[in-house]
Amino acid sequence: MGDGQTSRRYRKQRLEFRGQGQDNNEPCWLCGMDIDYTLAWPDEQAWELDHLYPRSTHPQHAEDPANFRHSHSLCNNRRSNRMPDADLGEPSEQWFT
Repeated sequence: MGDGQTSRRYRKQRLEFRGQGQDNNEPCWLCGMDIDYTLAWPDEQAWELDHLYPRSTHPQHAEDPANFRHSHSLCNNRRSNRMPDADLGEPSEQWFT
């Protein structure tokens, strides 16, 4: 198991995951907006691999593709190593009067 950032295995997984996201036009999992996969770092709107469970708090999941998410660089940086807020959407019925 590598450090989730520099191992050969991770770099290969990252490249494959990015390609899948680009092929499927996957949006940012944090904001829901489209990602321009042609942009490169340091552009804040560039694609960045995010981890649902951050590497700093869950190093055992650093190289687990099931933990990978597509994100904008800015969204990933704003989230940092915190879990995202749950967006529960609109209630289906009026529960409180």
